[in-house]
Amino acid sequence: MKAHLREVTTSPGSSFRARIFEEKEFEAVWHCHPQYELVYNLQSSGIRYIGDSMHLFGKGDLVLVGKNLPHAWKTIDNTGENAKSVVIQWNEALLNDWLDKPELAAVRDMLLKSTRGIFFDLKTAMSLEASFIKLINQNPFQRLMSFLDILNTLATKSTMELLAGPGFGKALSPKQSYRVNLINNYIRDNIHNQCSLEAISKELSLSKEAFCRFFKKTFDKTFTNYLNEYKVTFASKMLIETDLSISEIGYASGFNNLSFYHRQFKRYKQLSPKFYRQQFQGI
Repeated sequence: MKAHLREVTTSPGSSFRARIFEEKEFEAVWHCHPQYELVYNLQSSGIRYIGDSMHLFGKGDLVLVGKNLPHAWKTIDNTGENAKSVVIQWNEALLNDWLDKPELAAVRDMLLKSTRGIFFDLKTAMSLEASFIKLINQNPFQRLMSFLDILNTLATKSTMELLAGPGFGKALSPKQSYRVNLINNYIRDNIHNQCSLEAISKELSLSKEAFCRFFKKTFDKTFTNYLNEYKVTFASKMLIETDLSISEIGYASGFNNLSFYHRQFKRYKQLSPKFYRQQFQGI
């Protein structure tokens, strides 16, 4: 799926780009580019969109985004803490002459998998935090060697989770991509209200029927299912980060019926809200 196309330039004196991103919040639109992108989150939290996947992110979140795979990180509450991450981007040509060598076989396989986006386990990710930060200020040769070492560690020592669905690969026009951004922002901004099909269709200047066709074609799921998945993701963040009761969180996440809230939570998390919260207590 193609979203807003962005141009990526390399760092001075380097064949790839490495930088620290720091802003008040993550607010980038859903976008893509022909470069690979490796993002390590240093601080802030919210919801991460990779292709048709939607997950919470926090400190230590590490994701590899493949070429032309749409993605966005969104801050969903304001804690007063800046959003900060290390972002590394590179063209396919950077490693083309090396990927056929046996020493980089694992890296080659990892990059092939990145067409769906890859989430790396927290333990491995956080063990590389110092390497990510150090890389930014190294000279070009040392930076390249550090980058290759990070890729090798991820390819050979980490546990990987593929993010986007296997069928995710449809191309969208800029106008259609703009609609996706409007949908995600509308849901985020109206989570505490009723996000009705009528209201979101009107927001996009579409009839309900046209909106449903567009959404199903784009995400391979209905708007209602997508909205419930977002509410569950929002609720799971509150279960981890607040002391509110499970019922209070259900209502705060936009569910008006607690039985329905419990059913939807178990559908998307394979656990009840109570047991999901217990997993994080004492960490």
